[in-house]
Amino acid sequence: MIKAEKLTKRFGGHTALNELSCTISDGSVYGLVGSNGAGKSTLMRLIAGVYRPDGGSITIDDQPVFGNTATLSRLVFVPDELYFLPGASISRMAELYRNVRGSVNEQRLNDLAALLELDTTRPIAQFSKGMKRQAATILALACEPDVLLFDETFDGLDPVMRSTVKRIIVDDVMERKATVIITSHSLRELEDTCDQLALLHKGGLVLESDVVNLKTSLFKAQIAFNREFTREELAAAAQCEVLSFSKRGSVATAIMRGSREDAEQRLRAMQPVLVDILPLSLEEVFVYEMEALGYEFNETLEGGINDEK
Repeated sequence: MIKAEKLTKRFGGHTALNELSCTISDGSVYGLVGSNGAGKSTLMRLIAGVYRPDGGSITIDDQPVFGNTATLSRLVFVPDELYFLPGASISRMAELYRNVRGSVNEQRLNDLAALLELDTTRPIAQFSKGMKRQAATILALACEPDVLLFDETFDGLDPVMRSTVKRIIVDDVMERKATVIITSHSLRELEDTCDQLALLHKGGLVLESDVVNLKTSLFKAQIAFNREFTREELAAAAQCEVLSFSKRGSVATAIMRGSREDAEQRLRAMQPVLVDILPLSLEEVFVYEMEALGYEFNETLEGGINDEK
C-alpha cells in the first residue's frame, strides 16, 4: 500500500504540493488527473524517491521511500521526459536495467516488443515519439516491479496503440497484482483503465473516488408532471441529494446522488407523466462532483481534461 500523509513539496517560493494525503491500494490502477502545474508529476517523483518531501511523508508498505534502497528497488518510474543512453537500443537499455536492478524478464521484453512491432536492436533515437514511449513502457514492465509509475504514458500514442498499451498494463496488474499509477490531463484516457481516480488542483487533492462507485452514486432523472413541482419536492420524494435542477416547459432534469433503484421507485410512486432515469458519463460525474465542492470544472482543469491527445 502506498500512503501519502500531508505531503508537501516546495520549489523556492512555489508550493507544488500542499499537505496532500491519499492511499493507493495494492494491485490497483490509480489515475491522477489534473491540468498542467496541478502537482501530478511532483507527486510521482515523490513516490519514486526522486524528491525528498519538505513536509509530511510518503511510504510503501509503511516503509519510507526517499533514500530507502530496498523500497526503491520495488518500483519503476517512467517519467514524462524520457531518457535513454546515447545510441542505445532496447536490448542495451535492458542490460543497463539488469545491472542496476539485478534482473529483467528477457522473454517478457521480447514478447512485448514483438507485440508492438519494436526492433530491440535498433537505436531508440531513431524511433518516433510514440515508439520511444512504447519502448520505455515495455522496459518497465519487463522489470516486473511491485509498483509502476507512468507519467503521461499515453502521450504521443495513436488511438489503436493507446488501447494496446492500456491492455498490456492492465494485464500486468491482473497477472502479478502490481500497483500502477498513471497521470494524465485527459479524463477519457483513464476512465476505462483505472480502479480509482484522483483530481489534483494547485497542489491539492480536490476529488478522489473509486471509479465504479463514483459513476453509480450519481444519476440523471428526467421527470414531468401535469402540475407544478419543485426541486425540494423531488429531493424529498426520491430521498436523494439534488445537485442540479433545471426545467424546460413541464419537463425537469435533476442530477441526484443516492440509490438509483430506490429513487426510481419513489419517483414513479408520485405518478408522473414521464420519468426516465439515466446514467452519467464519468466526465459529467466530475463536473457535478466538483461543482458540489465549490469548484468550477472548466476553470480548474483549464479545458485540458476534455482534450484528446
